[in-house]
Amino acid sequence: MIANNNRNITNVDELRAEISRLTLLQKEQENYLSDQFILLQDKIESPIRVFNKLTSWFPKISNDLNSFSGATDTNSDWLTNSLRVGLPFLFNKVLFRKAGFLKKALLLIATQKMAGRVNQEKITKIIDKVTDIIRPKSQKSNKKRKDYGIPPDSESY
Repeated sequence: MIANNNRNITNVDELRAEISRLTLLQKEQENYLSDQFILLQDKIESPIRVFNKLTSWFPKISNDLNSFSGATDTNSDWLTNSLRVGLPFLFNKVLFRKAGFLKKALLLIATQKMAGRVNQEKITKIIDKVTDIIRPKSQKSNKKRKDYGIPPDSESY
């Protein structure tokens, strides 16, 4: 788009007009190139956006590689995240192998919601209740015995 016009400039007014024309041409070319750059960048980033949309269903691994941070819940622990991945796999591949696409999609949504409500603290509370029921009564009576040792508030140091 560079036009090489050999114009003879004879006075200052023609010089100023030529300078303003060239600055206007420069701005037009810069705008055209920036628009082309934005279009090219959009074309390059479109596969990345599609990939990010597809992978947004899975929990993301944080930078320290030891803890997971779920996409929807920031308070989720390792058990919640493993249930979010494991339950749909268990239901779709093992229990509901011959189910249709719609049933599997609904099952996926239901298991994601259920896994979001389950966390490590709730599981440990349930396990504690079950073990309290299963334990023999002799161990329970040992817990209730009083300890006649040194009281924790005494000045024995």
